[in-house]
Amino acid sequence: MHFEIALIVAVIAVFFIVRTFKIVPQQHAWVVERLGKYDRTLTPGLKFVVPFIERVAHKHSLKEVPLDVPSQVCITRDNTQLQVDGIIYFQITDPMRASYGSSNYVFAITQLAQTLLRSVIGKMELDKTFEERDAINHSVVNALDVAAQNWGVKVLRYEIKDLTPPKEILHAMQAQITAEREKRALIAASEGRKQEQINIATGEREAFIARSEGQRQAEINNAQGQAAAILAVAEASAEAIRKIANAIQAPGGEQAVQLKVAEKAVEAYAHLAQKNNTMIVPGNMSEVASLIATAMALIKAKAPGAH
Repeated sequence: MHFEIALIVAVIAVFFIVRTFKIVPQQHAWVVERLGKYDRTLTPGLKFVVPFIERVAHKHSLKEVPLDVPSQVCITRDNTQLQVDGIIYFQITDPMRASYGSSNYVFAITQLAQTLLRSVIGKMELDKTFEERDAINHSVVNALDVAAQNWGVKVLRYEIKDLTPPKEILHAMQAQITAEREKRALIAASEGRKQEQINIATGEREAFIARSEGQRQAEINNAQGQAAAILAVAEASAEAIRKIANAIQAPGGEQAVQLKVAEKAVEAYAHLAQKNNTMIVPGNMSEVASLIATAMALIKAKAPGAH
């Protein structure tokens, strides 16, 4: 009998211990109600709860939670349908509000995210929705965060996973992309041809300038050569004349000149005779002597030191 009573007492003690001592895990928060009314929030560690009077009504994880937003159809500003789905990352910051602020804060966040997404995309044209994904995400996060404060939830970020337009729009976009690529290819080819023509024209101009400079330098060199040749001939002629004059002034020079002049006169008569069928002979040989005397008179008159 005493053993049964002791056993009952032990069971009741264990029951009270289990109901009294609570171990709250890390990154968790437990909401305690006293007689059906919110009393306090238990933080991680060993905690005490009064049996039958207090109870743990809600248990919340304070970790970051990913929430998939179901796919939905959105209408853009230019009346194009888009199939959009995304994912929300949120975290409970106020366990008490998360327990009593909304009957189902997860469902509320999901529905609000879909509504906000339709509203934001409805203000954009189709092309902008692909370019402004970051702006869409930012707008949804800001609006969700304001509303979720009453639910004790902090919306950290929202990411669009996929934007899928109708097949007809996809085909049109692909055709547009192909046309743009062909356009860029044609522009690049024309720019290449233009640059090629510029390079050819520049090369021809530089070659013409080089040729003209070469011709100009050649003409200058030729002119300088001719001038040098003329000067050399003149200097040689002057030197020859000076030598002849010196030779005439030397002893026997005058007799040498007379002999040379007589030889030239005879050669001239001989040459003249060969040009005709009739032999020409001077009628008076004194003409030859007269010619020689005249030539010598001229030489004496031009010679230096002549009186």
